[in-house]
Amino acid sequence: MVAIRTIGYKVDVGVPIPHFPPLWRESRAGVEAAALFRSSVWRGGGVPDGEDRPVLLIPGFLAGDGSMSTMTHWLRENGYFTRRAGMRANVGCSEETCQRLETRLERLAEATGQRVAIIGQSRGGVFARALAVRRPDLVSGIVTLGAPTVRQLSAHPFVLAQVLLIGTLGTGRIPGMFSIRCLRGGCCTDFDAHLVAPFPPEVRYTALYSKTDGVVHWRACLDPAAEQIEVRASHVGMAVNAQVYAEIGHALGGFEDGQVWAQAA
Repeated sequence: MVAIRTIGYKVDVGVPIPHFPPLWRESRAGVEAAALFRSSVWRGGGVPDGEDRPVLLIPGFLAGDGSMSTMTHWLRENGYFTRRAGMRANVGCSEETCQRLETRLERLAEATGQRVAIIGQSRGGVFARALAVRRPDLVSGIVTLGAPTVRQLSAHPFVLAQVLLIGTLGTGRIPGMFSIRCLRGGCCTDFDAHLVAPFPPEVRYTALYSKTDGVVHWRACLDPAAEQIEVRASHVGMAVNAQVYAEIGHALGGFEDGQVWAQAA
């Protein structure tokens, strides 16, 4: 039986209560977008020119390429050669999705003759880390946005319920969705190994996190291998946040010394 005792106004049940991010903070995303469009960074202020360097953008869980459209437009306006992940919704098996992204990465590197920078939001950032470990010859650097690379399931219960729902549907043989086997079975063994493997020193790594993230616990984003940078943003709003864009511009500017793909292969 769990002992319960009162301490002031708090009730101590003798069992640690997990911390859940306050989901209401995600209502700020519209405000963040409006502030971005008024900012100097949206007009390219202080952002190094991309000089046609390639960037692959990977959306977060449940999201598709459209969620990164504002960022894609901004990157192109600032001289970057961008490609999307080819996702309608990021709900696929981790290993199968990573294989498809690797093929996309290869084609982009071959088309440009350069190693590719990857920007990944949330689950997209988890894929970015795995891809960098898998193919450091193709990746100049990664920027993760609120990505739980340390603990993937450290998220709000509402999001975890969506994970369970998708896993149940995928287990029921609905195509294009991950299944419970992805968590317990052997299909994602390679992906899991790449995710926890030492990060390649020749690839740059910037992890943006927010203590006001309403979906993912910010500590789950603190990958020891990354340059960790705190921003003030909601989770969804990281795709349209002026401070995030400024940090992305700074990070990508540091990736420009990437080797030509043909030389690195």
